[in-house]
Amino acid sequence: MAVQRITIESFLQQAQTAPVLDVRSPGEYSHAHIPGAYSLPLFSDEERKVVGTTYKQQSREQAIKAGLDYFGGKMRNMVEQVEELTAGIQPTAGNKKTVLVHCWRGGMRSAGVAWLLDLYGFEVCTLEGGYKAFRNWVLQQFEKEYPAQLLGGYTGSGKTHVLHELKKQGALVIDLEGLAHHKGSAFGNIGMPPQPSQEHFENKLALELQRAMQQVQAAGGGHIWMEDESQRIGDVNTPIVLWKQLRKKPLYFLDIPFEERLQHIVEEYGNLPRERLVNSIIRISKRLGGLETKEAIHALVEDRLADSFCILLKYYDKWYTKGMHNRDDLASLLRSIPCSRVDAANARLLQQATEQYR
Repeated sequence: MAVQRITIESFLQQAQTAPVLDVRSPGEYSHAHIPGAYSLPLFSDEERKVVGTTYKQQSREQAIKAGLDYFGGKMRNMVEQVEELTAGIQPTAGNKKTVLVHCWRGGMRSAGVAWLLDLYGFEVCTLEGGYKAFRNWVLQQFEKEYPAQLLGGYTGSGKTHVLHELKKQGALVIDLEGLAHHKGSAFGNIGMPPQPSQEHFENKLALELQRAMQQVQAAGGGHIWMEDESQRIGDVNTPIVLWKQLRKKPLYFLDIPFEERLQHIVEEYGNLPRERLVNSIIRISKRLGGLETKEAIHALVEDRLADSFCILLKYYDKWYTKGMHNRDDLASLLRSIPCSRVDAANARLLQQATEQYR
């Protein structure tokens, strides 16, 4: 059977069981890719540059010849990589293993690799429109309406722990901070993996939204929990259209005493390298203020963690309050949930509150 060109919807559906082979250059892949895709570059970054320059300055035919010079010596290795990748996959009815291939626009790169793998004996599908079609699909996801509910609370309320507990209990949860590899505050990147690019963050978020909605539809209804975030999470931003939508969703606020939250912050961040903590304080010094910055750093250096974090917690409380109230009709959206301490078990109180407001 010949290579099939399929739409992005069909491609993503088949990607749940078949491997996705991204044949763009390593640089393109590392910047952003379809989550879960395997990098199988037809050209290196430098080779891609040479082929592209040849295409622009000479002709399409000369560019193809230049590309073949690079492709020829890689054919066996590429086939063996795909063999290894598909080792545990069951063949289809035609006794072939299915693989999905894409490049940037669904052009010559994906066509060349698809030809090779089809010749070798794989069932091959290429993405019509390539990665560009996927990006268009990603942006469309943020325009849709979602049955979201927000979990709010001041810094140190353990919101992420509660979300994880909700997920364990079977609730639908999208962890924005987890996708962003950042906990939101000035200290949010310490101990975390490098943040994804804005584009790749959007790619991951779009697929999470799609999967959550598929489960909502399969269950005949339900809602999706997300944390109440500022639009910016470290160096990435929640797409503005989606973020504005979330600002209109019910907000379940964990109301936890200041001292309880302070203790939680000391326990969570107290063992982090002092130098990195100091640098994080310096980054917010303009908004924190000169005197508070000096006192927070001084207390940190003297190992008075509670005194230092007390200053910072008051600062973050002020900014969270401002952000929370900077939305339309907060009174009808806000559901305050009194909690005596920071605990993942607050998920139970949250579930009770959810039932109460139905």
